[in-house]
Amino acid sequence: QVQLVESGGGSVQAGGSLRLSCAASGFRYSAYCFGWFRQAPGKEREGVAHMDSISSTTYADSVKGRFTIYKDNANHMLYLEMNSLKPEDTALYYCAADGNYCGTRDRYYKYWGQGTQVTVSS
Repeated sequence: QVQLVESGGGSVQAGGSLRLSCAASGFRYSAYCFGWFRQAPGKEREGVAHMDSISSTTYADSVKGRFTIYKDNANHMLYLEMNSLKPEDTALYYCAADGNYCGTRDRYYKYWGQGTQVTVSS
């Protein structure tokens, strides 16, 4: 049974940092592609950062230089390090995984976590 469980969200002031974690189980972790997505109230879900099976990464322009996606293969963990947070980063953040798709479109990711809330105050 595939499971993705996010944690690490919270409330911070602008300029602060958070690290989101995603614990993965039930699939061949090392062969999968992963993504972090977010959805703010009243907005569509958007891709934030993505990593393929050989750990190549892509980032949304809005987070480049501030966010870093990385994973711990030994412990089946995915992370999103978020620095210099801005109020516009406030959203529900999801991790996603897929065995075939490594792009930025959420509709093609098969497995999803339940989300973790990030709130950034000015």
